[in-house]
Amino acid sequence: MQRCLSASAGLHRALRHATRFSVHYRHTAAMSTLLINQPKYAWLKELGLKEDNDGVYHGSWGGTGEVITSYCPANNEPIARVRQKIDVLGRLVSLEMGKIYVEGVGEVQEYVDVCDYAVGLSRMIGGPILPSERPGHALLEQWNPVGLVGVITAFNFPVAVYGWNNALALICGNVCLWKGAPSTSLTSVAVTKIVAAVLERNDLPGAICSMTCGGADIGTAMAKDERVNLLSFTGSTPVGKRVSMMVQERFGRQLLELGGNNAIIVFKDADLNLVVPSAVFASVGTAGQRCTTTRRLILHESVHDQVVERITKAYGQVRIGDPWDPSTLYGPLHTKQAVDQYLAAVEKAKQQGGTVVCGGKVIDRPGNYVEPTLITGLAHDAPIVHTETFVPILYVLKFKEEEEAFAWNNEVKQGLSSSIFTQDMGRVFRWLGPKGSDCGIVNVNIPTSGAEIGGAFGGEKHTGGGRESGSDSWKQYMRRSTCTINYSKELPLAQGIKFE
Repeated sequence: MQRCLSASAGLHRALRHATRFSVHYRHTAAMSTLLINQPKYAWLKELGLKEDNDGVYHGSWGGTGEVITSYCPANNEPIARVRQKIDVLGRLVSLEMGKIYVEGVGEVQEYVDVCDYAVGLSRMIGGPILPSERPGHALLEQWNPVGLVGVITAFNFPVAVYGWNNALALICGNVCLWKGAPSTSLTSVAVTKIVAAVLERNDLPGAICSMTCGGADIGTAMAKDERVNLLSFTGSTPVGKRVSMMVQERFGRQLLELGGNNAIIVFKDADLNLVVPSAVFASVGTAGQRCTTTRRLILHESVHDQVVERITKAYGQVRIGDPWDPSTLYGPLHTKQAVDQYLAAVEKAKQQGGTVVCGGKVIDRPGNYVEPTLITGLAHDAPIVHTETFVPILYVLKFKEEEEAFAWNNEVKQGLSSSIFTQDMGRVFRWLGPKGSDCGIVNVNIPTSGAEIGGAFGGEKHTGGGRESGSDSWKQYMRRSTCTINYSKELPLAQGIKFE
């Protein structure tokens, strides 16, 4: 443990000196333009945030590098320069990331829940005792910590994904170094302040959970540094591929949670009263910015028109507004760049034969708001359909036979989440079996999003193959030793070999 702590603090110092990066969130305009100075947002100070916030933590706060300002996606106003209370931290997630308030609070609650889960799990970790073929010998497995776990997380879940990794890494005996997304640095700082305070109250050094804010240069340093025994990366497939190659070059361990081009398949016997709300929630929730967002809706030809009509009507009833308004169901995209990606995807879909049934436009209001969009008429293998665009666009496809629907689900490069809606139990088990979905998450009569912490979360193919949170995901944060103990006076060899 001491070696790991020293490596963690040492790496922070190396990164800090090499990159000269910090997050003293500053703005060139008058101080009054910062949201943190406005009475409406005074609660930000309850999280220990200030106008200027240091962006590196390794037992103490510091940082002397580039200045970054964090902006609110709902109005593009600066928040600040750079919870012990779930509500307050959830509000910050909503303010900085842009997801609606109830999702922000729910994300923080997920961190709390996975901590509870991990505490129980800590009493259950063990290796099997295996029968030995040699008399007077015991054969067993011993699991030990890997050491320093580097965690790089994305903007869309700036609390929960770190929580999955952090909670399990700690109960496995590791220490952590976290780099969150640059655009959600305030959330990283606030979470780290809370975690450090808890550790110190329990007579543990806060550096056990170190944190650094920064961009790709920091991520590259973490990927290449041999002192990072395991690197967990959550982000896009292209960036994940580059990270993977850097880690593999040094024969390091990696845990990848990358893209998803997720599909819901609706058969003619499906309960449409389940299908419609499921498809709407999974496609427009978090404004289409979940890795498990439904991006393809594959409908049997007999129900296609009816489902499209009902979803179009439901889209029109989605309450769009400020994410921290409790009545809002749909907030902004995270950045202006995401708005540009949305418009480009809509245009490409039209060029490739798609019809925009609803949506397709930027909403005329402050912030990064776009309309939830439904597009029909595209071929199942159209290039835009096979491209994961992190925006609220749902491509609707029409199929005839089960075999082609399953094949369309599997033909994309990613393999994260998938779902079918049917009442046919034979079809259910074909879907779960070797000729069914090739994804890491395979659902029936529920949407592609909204995974529970008790199951292993992750996907196959270009999604990266990593698993986080529940089930036996803890094994990725430990190293396994196979141990043989001779408690006899003899020295028999395995496989009956005689060496005399």
